[in-house]
Amino acid sequence: QVQLVESGGGLVQAGGSLRVFCLASGRTFSSYTVAWFRQAPGKEREFVAAISSSGGYSIYYADSVKGRFTISRDNAKNTVYLQMNSLKPEDTAVYYCAAAWRLTTAQAMGKMASYHDWGQGTQVTVSS
Repeated sequence: QVQLVESGGGLVQAGGSLRVFCLASGRTFSSYTVAWFRQAPGKEREFVAAISSSGGYSIYYADSVKGRFTISRDNAKNTVYLQMNSLKPEDTAVYYCAAAWRLTTAQAMGKMASYHDWGQGTQVTVSS
């Protein structure tokens, strides 16, 4: 189990950039797959991006953010990052990070039910 805290959200203009952070506390953080999900008002929570726990990291993005968002991790700092570029108003949502023990496939990494440890979320608002 890990404790997750998101930060870095805020208000940006369309076309701008923002980086959100997921800080984890736990001795075995490097063994966890970490993902970002988001939820907009009135919509279901959806997958954004995930990064695997292995030394040779596997990365998976939702089609809606591919080419614009970049997920990365620094295990020494117990932190996962989501760099968001070319932001659109439809990116407005609460962004959550989540962790699961050693997921190995893109299908598993993109499934919300795979994750048992969740942060409280950080609000990202993109104005037009």
